[in-house]
Amino acid sequence: MEKSEKIEAYYNEEHRFKKAISLLRDRVLKTDLEETFKWSFPTYTLNNKNVLAICKFKNHFGIWFFNGVFLNDSHKVLENAQKGKTKAMRHWKFTKIDEIDKTILDIYINEAIENQRRGIELPPLKKERTSNPKIPLFLSNAFMHNPKAKSAYSNLSPYKQKEYVEYISSAKQEKTKTSRLAKILPMIMEGKGLNDKYR
Repeated sequence: MEKSEKIEAYYNEEHRFKKAISLLRDRVLKTDLEETFKWSFPTYTLNNKNVLAICKFKNHFGIWFFNGVFLNDSHKVLENAQKGKTKAMRHWKFTKIDEIDKTILDIYINEAIENQRRGIELPPLKKERTSNPKIPLFLSNAFMHNPKAKSAYSNLSPYKQKEYVEYISSAKQEKTKTSRLAKILPMIMEGKGLNDKYR
């Protein structure tokens, strides 16, 4: 199904908030935002940057402002979309169409657009680099007797190193560790990860 078809299906579906979300859509379509469909919701963008989305649920409907944390919110209507998880997104919930004040709504929408134009947004969080995992004694002993394997291991990504460390560490018995070591040493020498064949 094309995005445009998904959008129409979303707004035309028989739902208790059908009329209300159409009203929200009408207000948004009066702006410069482009209508698209992401994460199962009509989403509105400016220069391919997400500004807001219109959502409907069983007991409420509303607007998600992707960088709502930067809105003035003079009417104190915005809530954190998911406390503890979302940093910038804010949600304006409604339970009936009469709660929508078009004038106030337009102010929030236009401010969100203006903020996006000015590049006011929360930068994405940088993922912490995975540090090299601690090599278990059993594996470090094997590396002492096989410097080439040790060198090949040090050239692997921290993620692949971690897979090997966990594979050896999770073995309870000595003979299991020995058989696992025999399996992985040639793979390490070839620069392969433990689960490369499944990727």
